[in-house]
Amino acid sequence: MAHYMRSERLYHVMLPQQFEEALMERLFDTADLIKEITRKSNGSGFLKSVLQHKKAMLYFTQPSTRTFLSFLGACQLVGMDTAEVRDPSLSSEYKGESQEDGVRVFSSYFDCIVMRDPKPGFCEYMAYLLDTTGRSVPILNGGSGKDQHPTQALLDLYTMHRSFLSRGGIRKKRYAFVGDLLRGRAVRSVVFLLSQYQDLEFHFVAPDAFQIAPDLEDHLKTLGISHHLSEDLESVLPEMDCVYMTRLQDEYDLSGESQLVDYSRYSLDLGKVKNMKPESILLHPLPRRDEIHPEVDADPRAMYWRQLRNGMYLRAALLLHVFGAAHRLQEY
Repeated sequence: MAHYMRSERLYHVMLPQQFEEALMERLFDTADLIKEITRKSNGSGFLKSVLQHKKAMLYFTQPSTRTFLSFLGACQLVGMDTAEVRDPSLSSEYKGESQEDGVRVFSSYFDCIVMRDPKPGFCEYMAYLLDTTGRSVPILNGGSGKDQHPTQALLDLYTMHRSFLSRGGIRKKRYAFVGDLLRGRAVRSVVFLLSQYQDLEFHFVAPDAFQIAPDLEDHLKTLGISHHLSEDLESVLPEMDCVYMTRLQDEYDLSGESQLVDYSRYSLDLGKVKNMKPESILLHPLPRRDEIHPEVDADPRAMYWRQLRNGMYLRAALLLHVFGAAHRLQEY
């Protein structure tokens, strides 16, 4: 993954495989420090000065609420000016301009591009293309089809990290992933990140048609990571330290296959949550549908709204590391 680095520093953010445990720990420390600074009376003003000389383009051609707003908030937090293109019909793509040319235009005006696109691998392709033009700027992958969502995975692990601080951290825990695991890019990226930690046990609970992809299971087998496939959610809940719920990804249906699955078997209400360990945590990348009943929100194990808030701080930390400015926080 050296081609995504510059001068031994993070540059493009493309894949979870870029992030070794030591780098993740540095990002988590930076996010913690950003949180701490924002709570001080003059902290926000200081943070806004750190990257006030930088500009970001938010190029989101696939629907997004949380990721878009989280990146927007992260940019504002560290002082970056932003612009956005969310509807290609309002850009020169309507006139027939290629996406490649459009992104090259952005690289002429902005210091980085945060990109979400429905086509798997498009962000990586554009990073490669810009690198060959002599006018490269960092590209941050904000979600790539069914493929990868590295910044979502990083904020998920940041939430796990903070939740398990007093219990030995992320290691030596049991993790259950529930729902549409075949088409959920967040789960795919989270598993790649978690697989760098030792002494973990994974349980993948899903309808057979939507179980994890074979290449992901092969990855776990190669690393010797204990994992189990199941269709029975209630049987695994009592032993899990973290339960990661996902929605049905029916926007990727080819012929209505989601309608053939009874997804209610992969949902949680208070009755089921009561069977979880008292100190366990419940995560969801959001948006949710019916897989977590709103009455669960008040349970202390429900961390998905905190997980959402953590996203802005983690993404702000990423921006500081991409631009080599994380050390500036020590000036505060």
